[in-house]
Amino acid sequence: MFDTMTATKTVGALCGAALIFFLVKWGAESLYSMEPAKVGGEEPAQAYSVAVSGGEAAGGSTAEAGPDFDTVYASADAKKGETIFNKCKACHKVDGSDSVGPHLNGIVGRAVGSVAGFAYSDGVKNHGGTWDPKSLDTWIENPKKDIPGTKMTFAGLPKVEDRANLIAYLATIK
Repeated sequence: MFDTMTATKTVGALCGAALIFFLVKWGAESLYSMEPAKVGGEEPAQAYSVAVSGGEAAGGSTAEAGPDFDTVYASADAKKGETIFNKCKACHKVDGSDSVGPHLNGIVGRAVGSVAGFAYSDGVKNHGGTWDPKSLDTWIENPKKDIPGTKMTFAGLPKVEDRANLIAYLATIK
């Protein structure tokens, strides 16, 4: 039958298995984490760079940067920006309610970190300034570079046309 010793061994085996599982999980999260708080409190540095022939690292001239944001923004298409906004929908809403990120209604011209009741990171809270099209362009290009310590995990939009179209779309939402 089932005696006290068997029950004790069963409970002990379950507790031991759970302990091993949690220790392995904790070790793996610590080892493979890329969060700045778990990597000494600062942004991880790039381990190496690859020199490209004709590039700046090889001593050649750098490639032309392309059109500047102001030029592209002047002819931005809000309809295309609405399509690009699909990348943002996972965390942001445009119906006035907050989600993982703050709502983006009226963001163009709004003070940075000013949505009441939203828990911004310290970097965003202390940033100051206003979300004008140029500052939004810098932010959307690379959020972690623009405001270090931000909670926003989005890597950014590398194409200036995509950023300009997205900002043109956001400017239409009040």
